[in-house]
Amino acid sequence: MPDRWSSYPLYLREASKRSRWLGVDRLLGEWSIPRDSQAGWEDLAGRMEARHRAEGTGEYEPREWCLGGEEFRRELLAQVSERATPQDGGEEVRQSARAKAQRIAQEASDALGWAAPDLQGRHKSAPQQVRIAARLRRETTMTLEWIADRLCLGAATHFASLLQRQSQKGPSSEETLF
Repeated sequence: MPDRWSSYPLYLREASKRSRWLGVDRLLGEWSIPRDSQAGWEDLAGRMEARHRAEGTGEYEPREWCLGGEEFRRELLAQVSERATPQDGGEEVRQSARAKAQRIAQEASDALGWAAPDLQGRHKSAPQQVRIAARLRRETTMTLEWIADRLCLGAATHFASLLQRQSQKGPSSEETLF
């Protein structure tokens, strides 16, 4: 059964060898498999193979890691964001981190009443932008380059020096929600 584009093989591993974000209870429950055990995994594998043979389908080649609508993708990314650890990798984890960073940046921009053109017209050292960027750096795994580009802060090295200066000054009394 083709599975290189699927999390399916992960469901057939013992829990300690799976990514933490992968919850198997729901899938096993859908198939009325009572336990996450060797016998349960074998039962699941047999049922999936039987279904694959019955459908008589060829190998499926999806273009991305997620098969489903946009709302389903958002739900999966939120779950990955909650469960993924720094040790977890893969495209789904990167997309989840990006979605979280986009959400934080958008919420902060909305709180300030800023739109994308407002970011582009601001000074590259604007305190509000630097505070948003510092939060993104603290709460996400996005690169300096990504954050600097998203918040129109100029080169990543410029942004790094702004963060350095901010950390030396300590928290400001004028800091806002972000």
